[in-house]
Amino acid sequence: MRNLNFNHLRYFWAVAHEGSLTRAATRLNLSQSALSVQIQKLEHQVGHPLFDRIGRKLILTEAGQIALDYADTVFRAGDELMSTLDGRAVDRRQVLRVGALTTLSRNFQLEFLGPLVGRSDVELIVRSGNIRDLLAQLEAHAVDVVLANSAAPLDARSSLRNHLLNEQPVSLVGRPRPDGRRFKFPDDLRTEPVLLPSLDSDIRLAFDRVLELAGIRPTILAEVDDMAMLRLLAREREGVTLVPPIVVRDELASGLLVEHCRIPEVTERFYAIVKTRRFPNRLLADVLDRP
Repeated sequence: MRNLNFNHLRYFWAVAHEGSLTRAATRLNLSQSALSVQIQKLEHQVGHPLFDRIGRKLILTEAGQIALDYADTVFRAGDELMSTLDGRAVDRRQVLRVGALTTLSRNFQLEFLGPLVGRSDVELIVRSGNIRDLLAQLEAHAVDVVLANSAAPLDARSSLRNHLLNEQPVSLVGRPRPDGRRFKFPDDLRTEPVLLPSLDSDIRLAFDRVLELAGIRPTILAEVDDMAMLRLLAREREGVTLVPPIVVRDELASGLLVEHCRIPEVTERFYAIVKTRRFPNRLLADVLDRP
């Protein structure tokens, strides 16, 4: 049975949190060469490289991220021991790091994280960004899963995997019409102004194709790449707004907005993108393996 050297683990923990061998050596009052030897001994002991050395940068490998999570737990446990003996409360939690596309529906994100929200043993870290930055973080093991409304591009060598979570209809929503008239799609778009997602959106492109086939060029009030902002504008502006109903679920339930019509053959897909790992975060099963 292999026994872990906790001095080596402490040195690794310091380097991982400092992100620099130089800063960690200064903090630990060691030479860089001595600290490097200690890290190498730990890597030999656990049987995996813990850092990728790219120039002067140290980037955690998958095993390194797992080791850091456990090291955080180990040294947090020491703090908890002292807290317990001092009569203070302790907190033991697992961590799930989620990257979410900036433009993604907040309601969808909340639905995805629902099984973990409110659990006292779970800490959720949610980071927003564009898809390129989020996938880079996923590759670097800085997040455990990326939520997006388009699949990650894959090839035969890719270690990424796309999980299709849901497929939602896309609708035109707006304030209730004072005269009670039913919305006639697509003809009413010849006169009714519309709020649209930006051209970066798959649903916008699909919607434009539908209108092009119908020979309609609508009056566009605004093009917005943030679903949260599109939701606010739908509540405040006249005209109709192109959104998946989940985005304005609360407004539809309250009657502030109504669903005028669903757009035929236009849907939005929601994906969870993960990286194939030898040591997957166990919390992922709670949000991915649901009926």
